[in-house]
Amino acid sequence: NNPWLVFGVIAVMLVAAVQITLSRAKGIPKGLAGPVLLSLVITMLLMISLVTELVVRPHPWYAPQLVVPLTGMLLGNTVSALAVGLSRFYESMNERRDEVDTLLALGATPWEAARPSIVSSIRLGLLPTTASLASCGIVTIPGMMAGQVIAGGDPLNAAKYQFVVFAAIAALTLVADALIMTMTYRTCFTDKDQYKPPEDR
Repeated sequence: NNPWLVFGVIAVMLVAAVQITLSRAKGIPKGLAGPVLLSLVITMLLMISLVTELVVRPHPWYAPQLVVPLTGMLLGNTVSALAVGLSRFYESMNERRDEVDTLLALGATPWEAARPSIVSSIRLGLLPTTASLASCGIVTIPGMMAGQVIAGGDPLNAAKYQFVVFAAIAALTLVADALIMTMTYRTCFTDKDQYKPPEDR
């Protein structure tokens, strides 16, 4: 019940999440640890603020039995989404190289040239989360809900808590994907707004 120990555990989880994200993402340039860490920290703070303080309201607010598992569930889903999204973005930019060069030559900004790849990567990054949402409660009973039911809790309340957690994970995964794309798309362009080949990044 020491808040500093709770923050220490979360910090270790964040560092591990960054390492796993960078190791899983394929074809990405070096130097993305900072943007990945920042996107994870922002989404984690949003989760703690919204879910724990507005919905669950534990006492104390840093209750480790709630904050640590929720952070783990969020980071686990976000890591997968970021790794898939980053891999897809750089793969798409390489596939669209001629299209990007044409758009830039016609006066498009780097954001306008990269936008189709950004949208594609966010959609692909959200696929695991949306698939789990579609089957939740019908095909699969998630661990949090199953644990409360097995422990003798009210199934309706367990389902409500699980829905809140899944909704928060889906929303914050979208936020994390959007943040990481906003911070990294410029790595595909030079200071003069020219397309930068993968070997030069």
